Amino acid sequence: MTKRGLRSTTVAAGVLALTAVAAPAQAEGSFSSHISSWIAGSNESRRWTDRNTDGTSTSVAFGGCSTEPGSFYSVSPAVYKDVFGPDENKGTKTNYCGTSSWGDVASGDYYFRLELINGGATGYRFSATAVTVRY
Repeated sequence: MTKRGLRSTTVAAGVLALTAVAAPAQAEGSFSSHISSWIAGSNESRRWTDRNTDGTSTSVAFGGCSTEPGSFYSVSPAVYKDVFGPDENKGTKTNYCGTSSWGDVASGDYYFRLELINGGATGYRFSATAVTVRY
């Protein structure tokens, strides 16, 4: 191999190494779905298993939000850790049809439930055309 070829190979290897180091961290897992006519406190998302193999924040994102009857204002999801006995509430966030985050949670099985719709008004059903959970 010539000096020129060796130099090109060395530069290419260095660029690849820097790219690998600078690559953004990927979430351990995610899934997308939708919500149709959920009542606060009555519906739960599917479960997911967070093995805590990364530093990614657990988040729930909503898009295309609506309520029936009336206009959508906010929804308040809570993430729960599925444990023996009462499940552990990891916190409730107010969401205005965007993303709510719970930080890097411990390994375990999780789900979310809507605690409030439009600040706690009764009689509302919530729908979202897009729901994305990252963990």
